Amino acid sequence: MAKLFESIGKLGLALAIGGGVVNSALFNVDAGHRAVIFDRFRGVQDAVVGEGTHFLIPWVQKPIIFDCRSRPRNVPVITGSKDLQNVNITLRILFRPVSTQLPRIFTSIGEDYDERVLPSITTEVLKAVVARFDAGELITQRELVSRQVSEDLTERASTFGLILDDVSLTHLTFGKEFTEAVEMKQVAQQEAERARFVVEKAEQQKQAAIISAEGDSQAALLIANSLMEAGDGLVELRKLEAAEDIAFQLSRSRNVTYLPSGQGTLLQLPQ
Repeated sequence: MAKLFESIGKLGLALAIGGGVVNSALFNVDAGHRAVIFDRFRGVQDAVVGEGTHFLIPWVQKPIIFDCRSRPRNVPVITGSKDLQNVNITLRILFRPVSTQLPRIFTSIGEDYDERVLPSITTEVLKAVVARFDAGELITQRELVSRQVSEDLTERASTFGLILDDVSLTHLTFGKEFTEAVEMKQVAQQEAERARFVVEKAEQQKQAAIISAEGDSQAALLIANSLMEAGDGLVELRKLEAAEDIAFQLSRSRNVTYLPSGQGTLLQLPQ
């Protein structure tokens, strides 16, 4: 009975050791990932291991797993424009490594390749591109700036074995001095517009006064010509028209009594 238990114990130990050896000889590569094999005797292997379960030599080979899916990264940069204005820019990058170049990336850069490469090349490219534009052009030609940054940065990243799926400017601000200058310029433009409106209004009033004076002059000239042609008849006509209008207005008033001339009228006045 003791021999039986001893045999079972030895079998269990052998199975445990065998299971440990088999488990240490297997590794998994998840979806969207790739593996690079480091051999203690031959160094980093050129072959890139794809998704799935794979074998390796325990204690001799070691898998290094890389995520080959697109990942976002925000890179803030402070640089200067063509007219020497401070510009704060944040660039959002979607990047991923080239699978076939993973052995070279691991050998020359390391697993944290994004930390070592992206900030430096992004700063370099942004400073070079922004320096071609002044502050106003960075605002009005933002699409052109973004396209040039994307083209230059994509070309620069390809030398390190990186693919940039998207590059976009997410944040663009200027220094305090430039912001204050823009505000002062807007105020000055508003004051100029207000002054122009006042000048145009005065000019229109002047033109209206000139037209009115010309009309009065023409009317006076016509009246003078009429008096010269008709004599005092026009004046008498205007007097009659004025008298008629006055009589009409008085006749409508209850406090006014009309007394014909040449007739005596007895008024009962209070004693």
